[in-house]
Amino acid sequence: MSEQHVHVRRSLGMAVTAEGNLVEQSRCRCGATWDRAYLVEIEDAESE
Repeated sequence: MSEQHVHVRRSLGMAVTAEGNLVEQSRCRCGATWDRAYLVEIEDAESE
């Protein structure tokens, strides 16, 4: 029987970039890491 690994993503935290986007960082106990970026659209208040 071969051993199979299932990645379990544990959150390392969140941060905001200089551009104002949100970045979520997570990792698995095996050492694999992921970064997920959420792009924020900034609307011009004068255009409304």
